[in-house]
Amino acid sequence: MSIDRAGLLAVAGDVLDSVTPRFVEGVGAPSAVSKGRGDFATELDLELERTLSAQLREQTGIPVHGEEFGGPELTSGTAWVLDPIDGTFNYSAGHPLSGMLLALVDGGEPVLGLTWLPLLGRRYAAAVGGPVLLDGKPLPPLESGRLSEAMIGFGAFNIDSHGRIPGRFRFDLLGALSRLSGRLRMHGSTGIDLAFTASGVLGGAVVFGHHPWDNAAGVALVRAAGGVVTDLRGEPWTITSKSVLAAAPGVHGELLELIDSAVATRRGGDAGTSERAQ
Repeated sequence: MSIDRAGLLAVAGDVLDSVTPRFVEGVGAPSAVSKGRGDFATELDLELERTLSAQLREQTGIPVHGEEFGGPELTSGTAWVLDPIDGTFNYSAGHPLSGMLLALVDGGEPVLGLTWLPLLGRRYAAAVGGPVLLDGKPLPPLESGRLSEAMIGFGAFNIDSHGRIPGRFRFDLLGALSRLSGRLRMHGSTGIDLAFTASGVLGGAVVFGHHPWDNAAGVALVRAAGGVVTDLRGEPWTITSKSVLAAAPGVHGELLELIDSAVATRRGGDAGTSERAQ
């Protein structure tokens, strides 16, 4: 389909603005739906997704795939991808690092990204090709940087966890990064890590999660800013990727070298082979 990116970006921003007062009002909402260890949804997650999805469908005619209620498959066609509350644990605890994430995905690639952070008073929006808009004002493209001078956002981990990217590997990578950067931040929100990367606050972000509603909006922002986005293996990021490595030019290459070195160190063990599968 032919996509009016500027028009849809404006409509999407207005839709997110319309529920911002409700988002602010609901801070501190308790867990209502358990989704696994340390993961849950509040009643407001459900309410906001219903409201946003209905407005987006009505005003754009494009279907919505949300975190809580699902939606169309995302590898083909065009769809909105919505996370009504990113950083839910933060939000439920009254922590201000949380927000709403919305992306437009076309043929498996995010072409629009919006990250609304009402509790910080910041709104990031972009169409691929740039520029990134912060509260409606264009930001300069990202400049090449060095890891030694950059803050890096780092995903959460449990050192005893197993699975795709085991906790022990994450812990070892965190240690290696601390030696080269020394400016690591764990915000508890993928959306914030990627928006801050797109705006140059962070030099990069290491994201272990694979959910499109967590990643698609921020990937669009970083790409629009001129940053580099791959998975942890260095393969170009797509909607089916199992991780995200996003950074300014220069910093991304150093991060990828560091990850490759950490993988090589653990090669032959379960963690090493698991990392190579990401």
